[in-house]
Amino acid sequence: MTKTDALTTKNRSSDQRIWLLIAATALVAALFIPFSQLFLHVEYDYTLRTVALGGALLGIVSGVLGCFAVLRRQSLLGDALSHAALPGVAIAFLLAGRDLGLLLIGAGVTSWLGVLFIRLVTATTRIKQDAAMGIVLAAWFAAGIALLVYIQARPDASQAGLDTFIFGQAAAIIERDVRLIAVVGAVSFTVLALFWKELKLITFDPEFAGASGFRVNLLNMLLSTLIVVAIVLGLQLAGVILMVGMLIASGIAARQWTNQLGQMVILAAVFGAFAGGVGAITSAVDADIPTGPLIVVVAFLLVAVSLGFAPGRGLLWTLLRQRSDSRRFAAQTMLQDLYHYALDHGRADSPAPESFLLGVRGATAREGLRQLQTRGQAQRRNGAWMLTRAGIEAAAQDDRNHQLWALYRQYADDLSLPIIAEDRQQPIANLLPPEAVAKLEYKLDTIRNAATPPTS
Repeated sequence: MTKTDALTTKNRSSDQRIWLLIAATALVAALFIPFSQLFLHVEYDYTLRTVALGGALLGIVSGVLGCFAVLRRQSLLGDALSHAALPGVAIAFLLAGRDLGLLLIGAGVTSWLGVLFIRLVTATTRIKQDAAMGIVLAAWFAAGIALLVYIQARPDASQAGLDTFIFGQAAAIIERDVRLIAVVGAVSFTVLALFWKELKLITFDPEFAGASGFRVNLLNMLLSTLIVVAIVLGLQLAGVILMVGMLIASGIAARQWTNQLGQMVILAAVFGAFAGGVGAITSAVDADIPTGPLIVVVAFLLVAVSLGFAPGRGLLWTLLRQRSDSRRFAAQTMLQDLYHYALDHGRADSPAPESFLLGVRGATAREGLRQLQTRGQAQRRNGAWMLTRAGIEAAAQDDRNHQLWALYRQYADDLSLPIIAEDRQQPIANLLPPEAVAKLEYKLDTIRNAATPPTS
């Protein structure tokens, strides 16, 4: 199998894994509805259906746009901009009253001003971006709290209810709000689709994008504006404090399962919808359970599962891979020890005393010998270990591979060989093209022939 075929097979396997995960998530979400009715005694009235649908739609929007914040390592940006929305809500109330649409517009304006402030500070001073975000988070939020206290103290503003924007109030969501989330989310996705290639490029390689003539600053502002839109949409449900959780949790979870942006975005949308819907339904079990925080809890449960079990990146797979690597290293070490010991004593199948091997390698020797015996490459006789025919062939091949790696390190420039990352645990023939391996083979044979004394 060629490297291209291997890569194609790996990508196909990754695609299948993602679609199976999406199907499994959708199945769990579908089964959760009858489960909640039978065992949690949840009644799907108008309010719950509206909140669950709104939470699912918001989870989709937040998950998709949050992927870019996660990949650009700007998770703190979402936190800063969500906190920056609070003074906008208060100012809009002072100017125009309780109209929800105007309150959200005010929140969007101050969040966007927060973006401009961060850009201005990082462009004109030596302050780093994380520090500028911290300034916006603290200053804007403090201003918002001060304005809320002022509003509550006014005789004509009692029970203003603006403090619900801090933690969210999902029960206040109505059908009109759900339609607003759907429409604005669709517009955001349309913009994202139109500028997909450009936003993808500035996410992974902004320097190359700038060198290629793209207006990186304008694209950054566009992406930040989309994130502001997602934050504003979620203020009523999750509030300024928890909105960052909805923004980044789904993206973090999705990132553990795939290395492709397209798959990550789709998976983050599915995770976001799952967290929003299941969190809202679970909160209906008890009237005292807040919906917004529970949605974020469900989202981070998905993060925990992904961090633990995602193939390739999950903790479980990491532990299994480390254990496998440890076993392979032990077996390879003992294979070479037995081989060189045997050659030093006259023949490749000469036995090596077990006490000697254990004294030199300790626990590594025990594990390595057990692995070699399982593979049929070594056998134990009378307190000593010796290589089998299969073991001798494997040891000779491995020894030659190590010698080729040593020559590669020494003569790569002289032989004009391609630059690759050195990994002596891998056969060099799997990483270098055949013509490059042939050069190393010829070099090795030349050195060996020169070192062999002529026979009389």
